[in-house]
Amino acid sequence: MPTRQAEIRRYLTGVDTTTTQQVFTDFLVIGAGIAGLRAALEAARHGSVMLVCKGTFSDSNTWNAQGGIAAVLADEDSFDSHIADTLATGCGLCERGVVERVVKEAPALIEELDAWGTAFDRVDGQIDATREGGHSHARVIHARGDSTGRGIAEALFSKVRQAAGIHVMENFFTIDLLTDADNICIGAIGLKASGSLQIIWAGATILATGGAGRLYRESTNPDCATGDGLAMAYRAGAVLRDMEFMQFHPTTLYIAGASRALITETLRGEGAILRDAAGQPFMNEYHPDAELAPRDVVSRAILDRMLKTKTTHVYLDIRHFDKAHFRRRFPLISELCESFDIDVSADLIPVRPSAHYMIGGVKVDLHAATTIPGLFACGEAASTGLHGANRLGSNSLLEGLVFGKVAGQSAATWVRDGHRARHHRIEIEIPVSDRSRLDAEDVRNSLRALMWRNVGITRQAQPLIEAQEIIRFWQRYVMDKVFTTPFGWECQNMLTVALLMAQSADRRQESRGVHFRQDYPGRNDADFARHIELCRETG
Repeated sequence: MPTRQAEIRRYLTGVDTTTTQQVFTDFLVIGAGIAGLRAALEAARHGSVMLVCKGTFSDSNTWNAQGGIAAVLADEDSFDSHIADTLATGCGLCERGVVERVVKEAPALIEELDAWGTAFDRVDGQIDATREGGHSHARVIHARGDSTGRGIAEALFSKVRQAAGIHVMENFFTIDLLTDADNICIGAIGLKASGSLQIIWAGATILATGGAGRLYRESTNPDCATGDGLAMAYRAGAVLRDMEFMQFHPTTLYIAGASRALITETLRGEGAILRDAAGQPFMNEYHPDAELAPRDVVSRAILDRMLKTKTTHVYLDIRHFDKAHFRRRFPLISELCESFDIDVSADLIPVRPSAHYMIGGVKVDLHAATTIPGLFACGEAASTGLHGANRLGSNSLLEGLVFGKVAGQSAATWVRDGHRARHHRIEIEIPVSDRSRLDAEDVRNSLRALMWRNVGITRQAQPLIEAQEIIRFWQRYVMDKVFTTPFGWECQNMLTVALLMAQSADRRQESRGVHFRQDYPGRNDADFARHIELCRETG
């Protein structure tokens, strides 16, 4: 049973349906990454769709995804092999039925993307595939080299623009989900680009808001990844699951003073070597698969090497690559390195781990249904059970694609069965707080540093307890305030999600997948071969 908590108020802003602009739709999709776009396309086959995102459709983890999308396409590969690789990487917490569904539906959906104009990389006319860490076969396909996410997103968004019945609203900040007296989701309230509040009544709502990497000081995620969907679902009473499992990408470009940029693990799959400050390769000391070890192993190995050598980073060596081929194969990384005067044929690339992918999220079943009737979730915002305790590389875009379609189908079934939003009077007034106000920018910066330090790649009891105490202190002076801008709401969402992550990490007193406890270094199947669930007390 989920642990119930009551420290967060239900709504971040006041709601008055008599004075707020309102629109009506059959389906509301919040988020425009791969999951949201695919959900919108599927739902549009059954009714009107309102697709909203807080930035533009290019402001997503999908758009920034360099790595590929995994699918069994080659004769020498098999569904059983892909399933086995996913289960092994997930360290005992994958939901097998979910894994089987996602893996088996992948080829048909890749074929669909191909037909819709995704520019997949090809060799002799056939879609090319490479191997990544944790995969036993070459099944990771790419589009435009290291711009796979962008290639897929552009193809999907082009289909969305062509589809009848889909209205796209960019720069719309969704503040909260709306629920009725029976806690059925009936839509959402948000802020339009014009600065006015708007209520969207929906027969079914699909949450596809992405992850929460920006809760950490070091992150590959865009600025928009602040966990908004997780926080608003939690406030509405949804069960959140596996919040302790944040995956850190082992290799992001480390240039002091510059933002972190992803260096795809496909480089390691094609022969790149990790070296320490002395120039020595070290991955063989940590795992028999060396550079092809799962991401959590590589991240901890790099962190350990940095501590032992008292350095801020390690290096990725691709000097043995053909430079012309590298420029064609990885144009984004090539341009990035050149912008910092790194000659990859002669220089090593400085790298270090960064927060990358939120494995936990809003709990959903095999049909993408959350624990709140009328609310569905997909993509990084959802906890489907596919990844378990550690995501297999290139399974994330695949999950978003499969569960985006599933969410659209399930939402359509919900509406078809007669569930329609009953728009009724909602009047929520939030009293003015007399407590002091903390500076939201300072809180956000301090929170990101705290999460990196105390709830990072390795964890211990005392730092986790300290993190919870500090976050609760900040919440006391931030969560009681009524903000009028996305910056303030994001701060409140970040504090909400950060506390849930710290609490879950504290409770999982073992090491499993991406969650590593220095004080509990072993895996404990007797007590923790289960999910940790949290929800807000709504009674």
